[in-house]
Amino acid sequence: NKMDKEGADENRVKQQLSENNLMPEEWGGDTIIVPVSAKTQKGIPELLDMVLLVADVEELKADVDVPASGLVIESHMEQGRGPVAIALVENGTLKSSDFVVAGSTYGKIRNLETTDGKPVKEATPSTPVIISGFHSLPEFGDTFSVFPNEKAARAEAEKSSRETQAGTGKLDVSTSSQLMHMINRNMQLQELPIIVKADVQGSLTSVVDSLKSLDSEEVAVRIIGSGVGGINENDLHMAHSGNAVIYGFNVTMPTNVKQKANRDKVPVRLYKVIYELIDDAKEELSKLLTPDVVETSLGRLIVRGVFNTTKTEIICGGEVTKGKIAAPALARITRDDEEIALVEITGVKRGPQEAKEVIEGEMCGLQLKTESKIDLQEGDRIEAFTREVIARKL
Repeated sequence: NKMDKEGADENRVKQQLSENNLMPEEWGGDTIIVPVSAKTQKGIPELLDMVLLVADVEELKADVDVPASGLVIESHMEQGRGPVAIALVENGTLKSSDFVVAGSTYGKIRNLETTDGKPVKEATPSTPVIISGFHSLPEFGDTFSVFPNEKAARAEAEKSSRETQAGTGKLDVSTSSQLMHMINRNMQLQELPIIVKADVQGSLTSVVDSLKSLDSEEVAVRIIGSGVGGINENDLHMAHSGNAVIYGFNVTMPTNVKQKANRDKVPVRLYKVIYELIDDAKEELSKLLTPDVVETSLGRLIVRGVFNTTKTEIICGGEVTKGKIAAPALARITRDDEEIALVEITGVKRGPQEAKEVIEGEMCGLQLKTESKIDLQEGDRIEAFTREVIARKL
């Protein structure tokens, strides 16, 4: 697709496909490749011809005289209609007033329409249709099937719901080591609570999956709420109590809800481009990362004299034998290669004069700030350094 774009390279795409065991027919393989452009319609007739040819050669047929089954390819909430699903009939004939089960929800078809909104009484294989009448919103990717009556449909939906819940509670013994790794990881894991609202179920699934892909060993997204539809006061209450960020994708927020969000200082971010939403969440997660602490060595001084010592301050003098000594700076005091204290250099003097820094080969006096009294001695080494905190990013 998109062969109308500047830089489109048909041969490069064929090469990439061949590297993934999809060898083009013209290169001796059995994969039909048709360059098309949905924008200019280039190649669309050829594509349809190839689809029909393959269906004929492979004898791809569906039985129309059986209860319908297929796939939910989109779902969303509509005001006045409730849960609405767009489904593709793969087998059988779907009829208006059929009892349909999709995943763990069911319902009697109230309205059966084409994708451009025209009512139809039935839909045959390969037909996309809009279905309303479900009791709750089916999931994107759910398979649907028709049952003879409401009792049978409800029983199947309840069975599917129980199996789903049981599946989330099972733990394979072989994964116990992975579980211990997760437990250890979670001990220091920082989480970002998020509520996600989207216009349709497919978008919601894509946003949630994309957010989950940001998880690392140190930080993770925790979805505390999600749903289809605009942002409402219930979302604000949940976000306020859970200290969460609300992300809205292709949804609106009523004026009264916006005012309440501002009043309660609930962060709400609305986006129409999924990549911008993900980048925002990535920035929020980056704030949870433990920053890097970088130490830079400045220089070394050998203590030649100790003039005054109190519980919180030391006045001493010595010779700079490496680099430079500057104030302000941090310093480690070592004796016989063993660290005995961490102090802060608050002042440097060259003779009687204050100095910003003193370089190698010079003598100087130091004023050190300590947290407790230190028995500083001649011959001790003072290693000066700076410490910088650098924020990290995912």
